[in-house]
Amino acid sequence: MSDGEQPSLIEQEQARQALQVLRGVEPGAGETLDVTVAGTTESVHLPRTTLNLIRDVLANMAAGQGVTVVPAHAELTTQQAAQMLNVSRPHVIKLLNEGHIDYRLVGRHRRILASSLLSYQRSQLRSARTAADELAALTDDLGLY
Repeated sequence: MSDGEQPSLIEQEQARQALQVLRGVEPGAGETLDVTVAGTTESVHLPRTTLNLIRDVLANMAAGQGVTVVPAHAELTTQQAAQMLNVSRPHVIKLLNEGHIDYRLVGRHRRILASSLLSYQRSQLRSARTAADELAALTDDLGLY
């Protein structure tokens, strides 16, 4: 699978299996995650903080979603931000102008820190979850199943 493309069915199943194994793994503070490389006796020591990132990548792959890894300090164009949010470029510009996402100007061009974009994306997901929870509670209260 190349960067950002949808995983094949085989890759989805491999990701599902790996995720099942890693769900129960929780190294202690300061410990590393030791991963043995297939076909060798070599072991790779991964920092504890990478475990959640690996789980996130595997969960997305298992769900059939492509994954792209972007460093938090990377600067994105408005077009790249639009693609990551799955919205139009004019919509991203509107969000920037309204102050929903931090950016800086380089000449006449807007540049968005990946960390700012991800922060906005997380806040939108939280809002959507809250709204869905409220709708579910209302449906329950009204007896609509």
